[in-house]
Amino acid sequence: MEPLVSIIVPVYNAKDYIGRCVDSILNQEYQKLEILLVDDGSEDGTGALLDEYAARDRRVRVIHQENAGVSASRNRALDLAQGEYVQFADSDDWLTPDSTKLLTRPAIEKGCDLVIGDFYRVTGKRLSQKGDIDADHVMDRREFASYMIENPADFYYGVLWNKLFRRSIIEEHQIRMDEELSWCEDFLFNLEYIRYAGAIYAVQAPVYYYMKRKDSLVSQGISISNTVKMKSTVFDYYNAFYRDVYEEDYAEVKQKVRMFLISTAWDGFVMPSVAPGTSKLGEESLRLAGRSVSETRGVLADVYYFGKLLEYQLGLAAMLRQITPEDALLLLLFENVRQFTGRREMAELAGLNVQKASRALSRLKREKLIDFELDSEEGLVIELLDKAADYTEEINRALEECKKVCLKGFSADEAEQAEAFAARLNENIRAKLEKVSWPFDTDAGDMEKDEKKAEKKTARKGGRR
Repeated sequence: MEPLVSIIVPVYNAKDYIGRCVDSILNQEYQKLEILLVDDGSEDGTGALLDEYAARDRRVRVIHQENAGVSASRNRALDLAQGEYVQFADSDDWLTPDSTKLLTRPAIEKGCDLVIGDFYRVTGKRLSQKGDIDADHVMDRREFASYMIENPADFYYGVLWNKLFRRSIIEEHQIRMDEELSWCEDFLFNLEYIRYAGAIYAVQAPVYYYMKRKDSLVSQGISISNTVKMKSTVFDYYNAFYRDVYEEDYAEVKQKVRMFLISTAWDGFVMPSVAPGTSKLGEESLRLAGRSVSETRGVLADVYYFGKLLEYQLGLAAMLRQITPEDALLLLLFENVRQFTGRREMAELAGLNVQKASRALSRLKREKLIDFELDSEEGLVIELLDKAADYTEEINRALEECKKVCLKGFSADEAEQAEAFAARLNENIRAKLEKVSWPFDTDAGDMEKDEKKAEKKTARKGGRR
């Protein structure tokens, strides 16, 4: 006897294309379906159209609610679902005719808890097939994780709609979408689910048509601070997931796990929709915003997490100006300090090793953002050139966003005290460093050699860094 499959579709103002999606579900070769269409406060007549489908086919159930977002819509449907398995779709996409059949077959015949399939990416009238795993056997979660770690920022792993889930696992562990976050619910839901999945299978065939959407961070208007919080939360979950899966062997994959930060550095990476797994996970994850003074873990921990946050934001600012994060870090430093005893002191203040700091210094000069002099009397003296103004403006904006995140939830008095403390801390650090006598690790001649090497390397690459 075939098991019931619940297919969940959140819908908002989708009158022009929801018909294609629903028709593709109703016309599945696998017919034992429960179709949950959640009308999330649509204002364009979508709700009436969904009701027409429900009147024509008893498998269709329509849930009308006030607008609450895609995460809330999916959660509402999960609360009501009755199927042994759960499948998801988005209202502007559609399923292949054999989608549910292909996904349920390994679940039924091989006892799999998670089945994942390839998909078609549709751009205008162009079509391309996307997939990642070519293994034709049942995997455990560790083997599946070993594939995912090689290409974590891939829709294939991040989204919900190319997968089949066992509902009993979702309910037993109360896996839900976090309705407070505004991005990436797909990936975090998947990470939490895989923690409890035993057998996993990859279908070597497309099961879904995904319409490429214009939903980048820029077009969504998401602020840098929100992006930083989101990426920090996602990385916390991702890191915890691999610690859980690999346990005592975590050290083997630690560096690859950190590469996730690079993989997800660019806008438009993995996940095309909203936010994470469960309330339990939300409580476990570090929240960079809204922490009161009494909630802090101590000065050293706060310094560490502030540094992590600043790292993210400088990276984003650097991307906007097409420079490296090290370049952005030095420009931020040069906004406040223009004279150093040498490259080593400059590197120490920037938190970089001397080699990286020297390369960044040479790049900034080559791009005519700064000029500098280095001699035995004055040390290293930096001049910010006119061209640097736009870059430093972007970097200072990132810094302000960073401060907003850290001070969120503070009263005006608490924020003023915190800023005053930070200023004193900076002054004390600077005073301490001024007492340190760094031996000159370079001279002007060595600096010129470094610059010539960098110029030759750039020329060999055709002028590209």
